Amino acid sequence: MKYIQINPADNVAVAIRKLSAGEKLSIGGKEIEVKEEIPAGHKIALQNFAVGDNIIKYGDPIGHAVQDIPVGSLANEKSVKTNLEGLSTYTYSPAQIPVQPDKKNLTFRGYRRKNGDVGIRNEVWIIPTVGCVNGIVGQLADALKAETGILVSGSDSFGDTGVDAIVAYPHNYGCSQLGDDHENTRKILKDMVLHPNAGAVLVVGLGCENNQPAVFREFLGEYDEERVRFMVAQEVDDECEEGMKILRELYKIASADKREDVSFGELKVGLKCGGSDGFSGITANPLLGVFSDFMVAQGGCTVLTEVPEMFGAETILMNRCEDRDLFDKTVSLINDFKNYFISNNQPVYENPSPGNKAGGISTLEEKSLGCTQKSGSSPVKDVLRYGDRIKKKGLTLLSAPGNDLVASTALASAGCHLVLFTTGRGTPFGTFAPTAKISTNTRLYEHKPGWIDFNAGTLVEGESMQSLAERFIEFIQETASGKKVNAEKKNYREIAIFKTGITL
Repeated sequence: MKYIQINPADNVAVAIRKLSAGEKLSIGGKEIEVKEEIPAGHKIALQNFAVGDNIIKYGDPIGHAVQDIPVGSLANEKSVKTNLEGLSTYTYSPAQIPVQPDKKNLTFRGYRRKNGDVGIRNEVWIIPTVGCVNGIVGQLADALKAETGILVSGSDSFGDTGVDAIVAYPHNYGCSQLGDDHENTRKILKDMVLHPNAGAVLVVGLGCENNQPAVFREFLGEYDEERVRFMVAQEVDDECEEGMKILRELYKIASADKREDVSFGELKVGLKCGGSDGFSGITANPLLGVFSDFMVAQGGCTVLTEVPEMFGAETILMNRCEDRDLFDKTVSLINDFKNYFISNNQPVYENPSPGNKAGGISTLEEKSLGCTQKSGSSPVKDVLRYGDRIKKKGLTLLSAPGNDLVASTALASAGCHLVLFTTGRGTPFGTFAPTAKISTNTRLYEHKPGWIDFNAGTLVEGESMQSLAERFIEFIQETASGKKVNAEKKNYREIAIFKTGITL
C-alpha cells in the first residue's frame, strides 16, 4: 500500500511509505502524479488548492491553504494553517451512538483489596509529602530493594504472589505553594496513597512543610491503616533506621498478597498519546478507540484527557455526552483550558510540536481529530476535574494538559490501573501505573524494542482491525495479570504534578 485516503470526503491522502517525485497513484478513479518527495505519514494533495481553501482529512477541515498547493504536492505546516481562533460557542446536538461490542466473560489476575478495589500490581511505594525529603525516600527504596533482593532485572512477568516492586516517587512540591497549586499537590499525592496498585505505602514528611503530614493524613479520609504508614523526619532520631523498621513491616504484610481471577469489567484504563505522527490517527489511536468501546461493553472504565488536544475536535465529544449536564461540563472543560492559556497571555492554538510536524501533523485540528479517536464511539458518562477519581463506569473525560508526564500522572491518579500510550516518534518514560507504549508504525517498533510494547503499524500492512484488536486485548489481559511493560523492566517510573501558580 502506497497511501491511504482515510475518509471519502478527504481532499488529501496520507503516504504509507515515502513517495518519490514522478510516481503515479490511482486515487478515486483518477491518476495523480507525485510532484515532489512525500515522506511517510505526510499528506499529498488530491486536488489543486488555492489560498484559503479548506484541507479535509478524517472527513473534517484540518485547516486552510496559505499558499497554492498543486495536486500531487506535499501539504504540510508550511502551506497549511489552523482555522481555529479565540473562544467558541457550542450547541448540544446528541449523536447517534453506534452499536457497541458484545460482552465477553474475560478475566485477569489481580489483587483484591480490603475495601473491594482491585489492583493489577502489588508494590511498596514510598511517597514524600514534600520535595525536601526526596533524598530520604530514594535511600529507603534502595535499602529495601537490597535487603529483599527485589531488583529491576529478572523475568518478564511478576509472580502470582508477593511484592512486585519497591518504588520511591520523588517530586518537587508540597511547600511554598498556595491555592490551586497546593490543592493539586495534595490531591495527586492522596490519589497515589489510595491507589489499589500499591500493596503498602510509607508516606514520608519533613515536618515544617505546607503539606503538613498530620493534616494530609486527615485529608486521606478512610484508608487501610495497616498498609499506609507515616514517618515525619524531623520527629525521629534516625530517619533511615526508623523508615526501614516501618518498611520491613509493610513489606511483610504485602508479601502475603495473592492474585485471583477478576472480571475484565473491573479494569480502569487511561488513554494517552505523545510524540504523535501522521499514522497516529490511522493505526494506534483507532485501535485504542476499538479497545475503549470493548472495555466499556465489558463494564469497565476508560479515561481520555489532554484537553488542549481536544481543541478542534471537541464537538465530537460534546455530542456524545449522555445528557445536557455532561455537555455543559465538557464545554467548561474546554473553555476553562482556553481561558488558562489566555490568562497567561499565550496563544490558545500553539500546537502541534516540532516532532508532530516532522511526523506529518500540520495543525491542531489534525492532531485533535487523530487524538480523540482513542475514545472510540461510546457515550461520555462523566467529566472529572484535575485530581478527581473515577466515579462511573464507561468513558470519562479528565481535565489535564497535553504534557505527557503530567497527563499520564493525572490518569493514574484518577484510578487508572494502567496507561495506554500511543506514539509515532517514541518515548521511554512511565508513570506510577504501568505505562504501555503502542507504536503507530512498524519502523519505530523495530527501532526501539526497549521502549515499545505493542505495534499497531501492522494495520496498514494488511492486518485487519479485528485481528489487531484481538491480539491487543490478549496483550492487555497479560499486562493486567502481571506481565511487565518496558517502562517497568527499566524502572522508568515518575510523577509530574500540574503547576499553575506562583512559588513562594
